[in-house]
Amino acid sequence: MPVSKEIVLEALRGLGSESQNPVARGLIHALAADKGVVRFVLEGAPPAELEALKPQLEAKVRALPGVESVTIVIPAGQGPRIGGHPAPQAGPQAVAGVRHIIAVGSGKGGVGKSTVSANLAVALARAGKRVGLLDADIYGPSQPRMMGVNRRPASPDGHNIIPLQAHGITLMSIGFMLKEDEAVIWRGPMLMGALQQMLGQVEWAHYGALDVLIIDLPPGTGDIQLSLCQKTKLDGAIIVSTPQDIAMLDARKALDMFRRLNTPVIGLIENMSTYVCPNCGHEAHLFGHGGVAAEAERLGLPFLGALPLDLEVRLAGDAGAPVATGEGAAAQGYAAIAARLIAEGRV
Repeated sequence: MPVSKEIVLEALRGLGSESQNPVARGLIHALAADKGVVRFVLEGAPPAELEALKPQLEAKVRALPGVESVTIVIPAGQGPRIGGHPAPQAGPQAVAGVRHIIAVGSGKGGVGKSTVSANLAVALARAGKRVGLLDADIYGPSQPRMMGVNRRPASPDGHNIIPLQAHGITLMSIGFMLKEDEAVIWRGPMLMGALQQMLGQVEWAHYGALDVLIIDLPPGTGDIQLSLCQKTKLDGAIIVSTPQDIAMLDARKALDMFRRLNTPVIGLIENMSTYVCPNCGHEAHLFGHGGVAAEAERLGLPFLGALPLDLEVRLAGDAGAPVATGEGAAAQGYAAIAARLIAEGRV
């Protein structure tokens, strides 16, 4: 029988324990097996470890019936590699060094979910909590820009990742591993693998154990949301929406998703609720007003607060200094939500 990718992977799984073999560790990439010729890339660990492992892998594959040649490539400049298929996992897992995990989601894009995530993290930190922020919007990571930091995290052993810090927040984003204009072109399994790595390989307690990890989800109800709710022990989710009906239609889908996945909804936030003219003080409701509060009341869910549409919020986010780091009405709105979460024991 000709050798196949599946046969090669099964053989390599026999090297080491179930969780520590090179396949489970995600070290095998771009595997090809054709007419007795086997090729793959070996990466994701310190260079010295990879070089020591290479002869063992080569011998294991050469011993398979039908194999005529084996080529194993170790790329230069090894460090942590994000992406790849997720490792097998039994049930929802806690994240080491993290007391509470809260996901921030929305049914659609453009409602300010990432802005709310960043500012809520800052507000909780200003209230005295140790806070982490994970940017799980892998296709469109925005936290590096919003938090004002964008450099590659260190990885002393090529596996574990030391997160970055900004504004008192412990941070991780796929954006730290990419050029700012570089696209992520991955299918679902690679997305889920990246999320698993950013939860399990990042040393979230590197600067001290966290009271709460805020996870900024991508919009919608896709692979990342499903994987997170099924594989991670969440304390709950916060839904962000703007007041207008079209946004609430999609927010209801997000609420239904969390219900089906048995993830409690901590509450709803109405973003871009009011606009106050800086010149005359006139208050306008550009997207309507009160729709999210009404929906929360209808569903019997907590309404956590209304946040304004404010130019300073956009300017602060673009400048890498979230508005919650300062004073003013917008900062006070986030501080009030943070205080409520703390008072209710959510954080």
